[in-house]
Amino acid sequence: MRGQQPHFLLVMATTVAVFTIAAASVATAGESKAAKIARAIRAAPPAISQKATIADVDWTVLRPGSNGWLCRPGGAPGDTHPECDDEVWVRFFKAMDNKSEFKTERIGISYMLQGDANANNADPFDTDPNPGEVWVQEGPHLMIVLPDPKMLEGISDDPHNGGPYVMWKDTPYAHLMIPVAAQPQKKK
Repeated sequence: MRGQQPHFLLVMATTVAVFTIAAASVATAGESKAAKIARAIRAAPPAISQKATIADVDWTVLRPGSNGWLCRPGGAPGDTHPECDDEVWVRFFKAMDNKSEFKTERIGISYMLQGDANANNADPFDTDPNPGEVWVQEGPHLMIVLPDPKMLEGISDDPHNGGPYVMWKDTPYAHLMIPVAAQPQKKK
């Protein structure tokens, strides 16, 4: 088993990813296309979301757009975590879906004006909160990914500092979180 551990971990990680995507797809399968679109456009200001392409959680286009933005509704009916992403963030999320490296030559912007789910601030793939880890459920915010991770140096990675912070520091997915409304209370 000792020599097979990396293979076992890869199989387990792939299995979890497949079931997560399948669960999100099943959760939204009974929801109308119009409901998904309505939820997705709440992620960004109307000047962006009204002309954005709308895609489902599995990247299937629900409505073509004309402004280069892509919005997704979130994982399940009633989910209040839709996002609207520029081209850089679409590549970012697809890289995360595949757990592959991500690099960009320019700044990327993502809107999540309905807030986000509870997430580990250090590990983008952690799904199980454990004592000592920093988890955050952010309210309305923008996310900025930068072409050079060194540009994030000197910015706090404390999500409870009262302002912008770095999420997933020291990973290929490090980005700046910018709250645009009062933050929810820290979970204990």
